[in-house]
Amino acid sequence: MRFAITHPMITHPYDPTLVSGAGIATVAGEAERAGFSGFGFTDHPAPSQRWLEAGGHDALDPFVAMAFAAATTTTLRLIPNIVVLPYRNPFVVAKAGATLDLLSGGRFTLAVGAGYLKGEFAALGVDHAERNEIFDESLQVLKAIWTSDDVSFEGRHFNARGITAHPRPLSDPHPPIWIGGNSGLARQRVADYGDGWCPFPAAPMVAQTARTRVLSTADDLEVAIADLHHRLEDAGRDPASVDIAFSCNDGGHPGTDEFDVDAHLAGLHRLASIGVTWIQAGLPGDGLAHAVETVQRYGDEIIGHFDGP
Repeated sequence: MRFAITHPMITHPYDPTLVSGAGIATVAGEAERAGFSGFGFTDHPAPSQRWLEAGGHDALDPFVAMAFAAATTTTLRLIPNIVVLPYRNPFVVAKAGATLDLLSGGRFTLAVGAGYLKGEFAALGVDHAERNEIFDESLQVLKAIWTSDDVSFEGRHFNARGITAHPRPLSDPHPPIWIGGNSGLARQRVADYGDGWCPFPAAPMVAQTARTRVLSTADDLEVAIADLHHRLEDAGRDPASVDIAFSCNDGGHPGTDEFDVDAHLAGLHRLASIGVTWIQAGLPGDGLAHAVETVQRYGDEIIGHFDGP
């Protein structure tokens, strides 16, 4: 099991100590030293004021920010949480991803989702109702342009003739593609196109807001993973070749004094036993010092003591 964090820009307004080159370099560097394997950013290029006031958060451009983090680290894998794929033309996403993978020495994983915020889709000129069709076409384009020359594609939303995009990514055959979402449709996309599945914990209220399926316990996740494995086997793929990323809420938040290390370790073992291979650990968003302290504590008390697979 490996561990990742998302840069803790999780509030509106954001804490300014976190949103600087020095702040990003500090969090990424401390994460690498603490034993984390992944680091990324969220994707909200045009959130609405209403969403921000209802508990949303500000965001940096994930590709630019990950590139900055890549330049200040050597082993940390760059994993956005997550890129909303329908927001961008897939040829542009492919170019940004190939560039980041090449310049980071093959350390990029493209984690993508279909998105849900109607206002953000409208601001970006993308039809929210068509997001699933756009998502599927984009996945096909990404894999084709990362692995082939003279690519032609004819779809409902994207059409191209004879496209060759070099330089290619360093990763062979291409950067891993993780697909987010809690639904059966998301798991089928993993079976069809993906190298990993990254659902997120969603109690009923959160699931309703995010327009996704409820996924709030390890038991829920175990059922969903069994479904994913069946889909992979039906597609002729080895389930062990596909990563599964999730969060562990057992023991509380690691940024609080009440954090229960033993309960968290027990929760990690439960998740590992059902097939989770990556854990997304939470960080506090109230300032750089507290975030760094939490990273170091998690490395010492959790990563350094976890003896699971």
